[in-house]
Amino acid sequence: QVQLVESGGGLVQAGGSLRVSCAASGLSFSRYAMGWFRQAPGKEREFVAAIAYSGGRTYYADSVKGRFTISRDNAKNTVYLQMNNLKPEDTAVYYCAAKLGIYYYTAVLDYNYWGQGTQVTVSS
Repeated sequence: QVQLVESGGGLVQAGGSLRVSCAASGLSFSRYAMGWFRQAPGKEREFVAAIAYSGGRTYYADSVKGRFTISRDNAKNTVYLQMNNLKPEDTAVYYCAAKLGIYYYTAVLDYNYWGQGTQVTVSS
């Protein structure tokens, strides 16, 4: 049974930093591309960042480029999202997702498995 469990969300002031993690189990993690998405109240789920199976390639939404960094540790079956210079508009539930594949992927429908999400709230 595949499980993706996010952690590390919380409340932070604008300009602050936060790192969220996603621990995967029940799959061959190093064979999966991983992604982070977010969903704010009343809005659709949107792409944030993605990383290829080996960690060698990454891709970011324009809204977070230069502020967020996605990384992975295949030995720990974990993917991370380091978020710096946070803004109130970054407030959302953050989800990690996994897709069997070697590249990186940006569409919600690309992904096979999803975590339950972790809340990130940025106060102004």
